[in-house]
Amino acid sequence: MRFDDRGLARVPRVLATRSIQVSIALSFSVVILLTILAMGIIAYTLTENALKTYARNYTLQLIGQANSSIRSYITYMENIASVVDYNKDVQEYFASTRRGGPAGGEADKVKIGEFLKSIAQTRDDISLIMVVGTDGGFITQEPGIRLNKAERIADQKWYRDAVEARGRAVISSSHVENIVKDEYRWVISLSQEILDPATRVGVAVLLVDLNFSVISDLCSSIDLGRKGYVFIVDGGGQIVYHPQQQLIYSGLKEERILQVLRSRTNSFVVRDGKEEVVYTIARSPNTGWLIVGVNPIEGLLSNRQAIQLYYALWGIGCFLVIILLSILISSRITKPIKLLRQSMRSVESGEFDVEAAIESDDEIGGLGRDYNIMIAKIRDLVHQTIADEKTKRKSELKALQNQITPHFLYNTLDSIIWMAEGNRQKDVVRMVAALARLLRLSISKGEELIPIRDEIEHITNYLIIQKMRYKDKLDFLLDVDEEIMRFRTLKLILQPLVENSIYHGIKNKPDPGTIRVLGKRVDGKILLSIEDDGVGMSAESLARIFTPDNGTRHRGVGVSNVNERIKLYFGPEFGLDYRSEPAKGTTVSIWLPVIGGEEQDEPSR
Repeated sequence: MRFDDRGLARVPRVLATRSIQVSIALSFSVVILLTILAMGIIAYTLTENALKTYARNYTLQLIGQANSSIRSYITYMENIASVVDYNKDVQEYFASTRRGGPAGGEADKVKIGEFLKSIAQTRDDISLIMVVGTDGGFITQEPGIRLNKAERIADQKWYRDAVEARGRAVISSSHVENIVKDEYRWVISLSQEILDPATRVGVAVLLVDLNFSVISDLCSSIDLGRKGYVFIVDGGGQIVYHPQQQLIYSGLKEERILQVLRSRTNSFVVRDGKEEVVYTIARSPNTGWLIVGVNPIEGLLSNRQAIQLYYALWGIGCFLVIILLSILISSRITKPIKLLRQSMRSVESGEFDVEAAIESDDEIGGLGRDYNIMIAKIRDLVHQTIADEKTKRKSELKALQNQITPHFLYNTLDSIIWMAEGNRQKDVVRMVAALARLLRLSISKGEELIPIRDEIEHITNYLIIQKMRYKDKLDFLLDVDEEIMRFRTLKLILQPLVENSIYHGIKNKPDPGTIRVLGKRVDGKILLSIEDDGVGMSAESLARIFTPDNGTRHRGVGVSNVNERIKLYFGPEFGLDYRSEPAKGTTVSIWLPVIGGEEQDEPSR
């Protein structure tokens, strides 16, 4: 064994390497960390499964309560039908007509109407009670009710279903009742054939219409979280209630109704995009309806983040224990590591002129020397990268700006030639003057930033030229606060967007269109808006608006280049924001920083 000049034994380099590897890597990091990770995953999985089960049962309980309420509601409707069915005045009045005998008098009819009115007054949600005879005669709770002559009662689905049911009550899905003149109410109907007690032959059909809002209010009152909702379908798959019923009917939303009908359990899970959704089902025996609760897994596990935080803190605590044990075992190793770590923190904060002051001959000392060499090289590379990035950024800005060329210039020159040939000298002078001012502002002496006033003047001249070209097809309005005119912006950001509105919004519209250019200061930023009432865009086209090759290449290049120029120059928090609806027009918002004037200097580039 060798000794140094202080009398201490020199440990061979290989033994030192093995000591570090065994003490830190194998003994602590690998074994304990893997154990903690395995225990954490198992515990979290068990906890999450337990919470899912509890959340499903709770949802099923809420759906069951709604089902019970609906069942009680339908039972009440059936009781109303039974009361009318067993009323002797109703039976004798319509049975007499059926047998060919004399029809009941007006007094009998009024008496039955008063009877129906007394029933209707027991609940505010009863929309209509009507008894229809086989001869087409009818009695309602209000004598003033008139039927829609365009609709035959015998052709109504509720009427046919009641006749087929032979005296049993039939509950319909939600529908618009159109048999009453000038009234179109969204209702749920109960219909039942009234039989002659003597012959058991149908003599009339009872109709009870209840306002659909009762079912709607009941279902919407069930709280299934932020994204959860309840819907109802009947046994044939027809929707009785859905919070987005209009979207379902218009084909803009799909629901897994077939899977609900085929389900043999009270719940199932499906994947909708990137998230899992739980369908919980309760069946109503007397109506055949299925009350379905829909809730994403994320909504069921509302306390998932708290659980994750708990296990994360638990794991961090165990990891700190590992660190403490490693410090107790080998302070000789941890001390130079701490020095190296302090140096790394300085580097993280942007200080590259520091070195790790580690003086030892073991692996950590070698690592410190290599680290100092690495930092020196990184320092040189950072300086070089900063210089290259500035050059690249200027080149990108110039390249993007040069891509946005005045495509309308050729059409404008053609229009000038056409006007000159038609001896329209005044129009030629106006268009040439506007074109000259537009081109002068486009050059702007090579400056990248210009006053907003100049940019507004530039787009005004552009719109004047386009107005002369399209005449009554195009109109425009400018409303920019004088307060922001002194601030500065990148040049040529409005023209491509206005051109986009004309060629893809107003031009394709059969009627005249209007473009509005607005400007104001909002929350410490400059907001410039371009609004048009053109044909608008679909959601799919709107999602690809910043993609150059999206089927409308010119639109994509102009929009994406303006957006990239703003973000490159001012930062990612600024740029364009599009909103559009088909047949309603498009609005593009341009967010810019407050630059120039007396409030802020031009940003460093």
